[in-house]
Amino acid sequence: MALFLSENDVESLLTMSLALGAVEEAHRALSSRQGSDVPRQRTRLPQTTLHLLQGALPSLDAIGYKAYTSNRSGVRFLVHLYRASTGVLRAVIEADRLGMMRTAAASGVATRWLARPDARVAGVFGAGWQAEGHLEALVAVRPLQRVKVHARHSDRLAAFCSRMSERLDIEVVPTASPEDVVRGSDIVSTVTTSATPLFKAEWLSPGTHINAAGSNSLIRRELGEDVLKRCSPIVVDSIETALREAGDLLPVLEKGRLQARDLLELGDVICGRQAGRSTSDEITLFESQGMAIQDLALAARLEPLARENGLGVELPYGG
Repeated sequence: MALFLSENDVESLLTMSLALGAVEEAHRALSSRQGSDVPRQRTRLPQTTLHLLQGALPSLDAIGYKAYTSNRSGVRFLVHLYRASTGVLRAVIEADRLGMMRTAAASGVATRWLARPDARVAGVFGAGWQAEGHLEALVAVRPLQRVKVHARHSDRLAAFCSRMSERLDIEVVPTASPEDVVRGSDIVSTVTTSATPLFKAEWLSPGTHINAAGSNSLIRRELGEDVLKRCSPIVVDSIETALREAGDLLPVLEKGRLQARDLLELGDVICGRQAGRSTSDEITLFESQGMAIQDLALAARLEPLARENGLGVELPYGG
């Protein structure tokens, strides 16, 4: 029978190491034509929006979708995982933490392939739920010694830095300004819902890698055109998805100052079809919108783990 996995079940099973491996394999499969992904679709009402992501990874016997609703009362995520070989339902999984970990892991994988190997200092914009996973992913792929964080709410920022310093056993410090975050950082990550650019290009050092993880709609924009002009290569999780909802890129694409052919897909970098970083001075950028195959890759690993550990509840349908 199909399993239902709660947030608690997911939290007990899902590690960043597992997430990084799953997300990298998903992008490798997509680039190798061993997977498929349908960009996010949205049904909007004044009060509530339904978001739907679909995809398939036949090598993991996985096909399915993630559906979530956003409302002033909160956001609710569910992944439905089916067997690609038979169409039988494998699991229904609460996916708040799963989604946070796969988003963080995507930036972690991009950092692994694009950041300088000697990166030691990171600057992070954002001190929320997503930023926690993001920072954990960065630490997993680079031997960071110091992380500088900036956020709008100083009380939340201080608590975040204290908590993450203890959890990751590295120096995580609050900063007074966006400029302080960027200057001297080898990696700069944005994990916010900002509608306006967060920093100036002149603050970036040669060789910086940027992860932009918050702008997945037209109303969000974390990077300005001045920053994009300095970035090469510009890597996305999916060109098709980026052309629909990358709020950082769409205004520049509309002006003709950036072309779709200038974008590289992360999977092609992983597979060696496209070069990632070519020199130590390049400022590289990863624009993350999120993909169903990332969710499904994690779900396909969690379902058998849950069965091995006796977790989850059998559902009375789908078998």
